[in-house]
Amino acid sequence: MLDILLSQVVSGLVLGGLYVLIAIGLSIIFGLLGIVNFAHGSFFTLGAYFALTLFQTFGWPAVIFAPIAVGAVGMVVERVLIRRLYDKEPLLSLITTFALALMIEASVRLIWGGVGQPFSPPKFLAGFQIWGPVLITNYRVAVLATTAAVLIGLWAFLTYTPFGRILRAGSRDPEMVGLLGINLPKVLTWVFGLGCAISGIAGVLAAPLWTVTPAMATNAIMPAFVVVAIGGLGSFPGAVIAGLLVGVVIALTIQFFPEASGAVMYLFMALMLLLRPRGLLGERWERFE
Repeated sequence: MLDILLSQVVSGLVLGGLYVLIAIGLSIIFGLLGIVNFAHGSFFTLGAYFALTLFQTFGWPAVIFAPIAVGAVGMVVERVLIRRLYDKEPLLSLITTFALALMIEASVRLIWGGVGQPFSPPKFLAGFQIWGPVLITNYRVAVLATTAAVLIGLWAFLTYTPFGRILRAGSRDPEMVGLLGINLPKVLTWVFGLGCAISGIAGVLAAPLWTVTPAMATNAIMPAFVVVAIGGLGSFPGAVIAGLLVGVVIALTIQFFPEASGAVMYLFMALMLLLRPRGLLGERWERFE
C-alpha cells in the first residue's frame, strides 16, 4: 500500500507541475490585462502540436522552439484581437476568448486532423528510475526537473529584471506604469505572449504523456482555473502550491476512487474557497474589487 501511495504522489507532482505552468501563464495574463482568457488551453494544445511537427521534421532538439512559436502566435492574437477588449465588459472577453478557443481547435483539426497522434519521449530518456519503493520513468523525472527550472527562472525574471518589475507593478496599477512613460501597449503584448509561451511549454512537456489531440485543451484550461482560484489571484507561490496539491489529489483519487476523479478538483476548490475566499495566498487587489 505504501508503495502505491508514494508512486501516486510522485505521479501527482508531475501532473501538478503541468497544471502550475498553465495556471501561472493564465494568472499573469489576468493579473496585468484583466482578461479572463478561455483560449489559454488552446495555446497549450498548440505547444503540443508545434512540438510534434518540429520533432517529425527536424528531430527532438528543434522542439525547444515550440513554446517560442506559441508565444509569437499569442502576441499576434493580442495585437489583432485581445487589445480591443481592454476596459470592456468582462462578459465580452469571456465570449470572445471562448470563440477564439473554438476557432483554434477547428484550425488544429483542419491542419493536423482530428485523430489523436502519439508522441514518444526522446530515446535518451527511455527507461525508469527506482527510488526506494517508488518507480518513475526517466521522462517524468525530466518533466519535474524542467518544470522546476522554468518556475525558478520565471520567478527570478519577475523579481530581479527591470521588465519583471514593470510586470509586477503593472499588475497592480497599470495606469501608474503608463504615467511613468512606459509603453504600456507594448508591455501588454509581451505579457500575453509570455503567458502563452509558458502554456506552450506545458503542452510540449505533456505531449509525450498524453495523446496529442485537438481537444486536449479541455484537460488543461479547467484545472488551470481551479489552480488559480485555490492559489489566489496573482500569487506565484500560491499557484505553485495549489497546482501541486491538485495534481496529488487527482492522482490519489484515480488510484483509490476513480469514479470521483473527474469531480475531485472542483470539490477541493469549493472546500478551499469556503475556508479562504481569496485563495491560499490571495491578496486584495483594488482594481478587481
